[in-house]
Amino acid sequence: MDQFKLDTALDEVIANEPRYHRGAYGFLRDALDFTLKERKKNTGESGHVSGQQLLDGIRRFALKQFGPMVPTVFEYWQIKCTEDFGHMVFALVEVGIFGKTERDSITDFRDVYRFHDAFVAPFLPEQKADTPPVRITIDSPAEELN
Repeated sequence: MDQFKLDTALDEVIANEPRYHRGAYGFLRDALDFTLKERKKNTGESGHVSGQQLLDGIRRFALKQFGPMVPTVFEYWQIKCTEDFGHMVFALVEVGIFGKTERDSITDFRDVYRFHDAFVAPFLPEQKADTPPVRITIDSPAEELN
């Protein structure tokens, strides 16, 4: 698809549904391309991916692109849960940018994973089960510390 057609379609999508940042749609397009390429490389299959397959690709692509900054980027783009990607996908379907099958539904994107588990937890330090959390207490008032 040429860039002019894509830009025109995105103008229409954003005019009808300004909830998500324009950059989020570009990311979604790149994440779909990433997902399709990875699938072709790993399985030899090409063509349509399901909502859950796309969400897995989005997760992997986001971690690759943004690392621990994923939650910050998604918050800026107003993306709060996996269903937000479904709304974006179906908005792009409406303007002819993405395609769908009769089995595809917005519910395919509902509660597939929690953003904390997908984008925060991978960067948290591991805590050993037998080690209690470290607690720091200060016994003296703040003015005595100066």
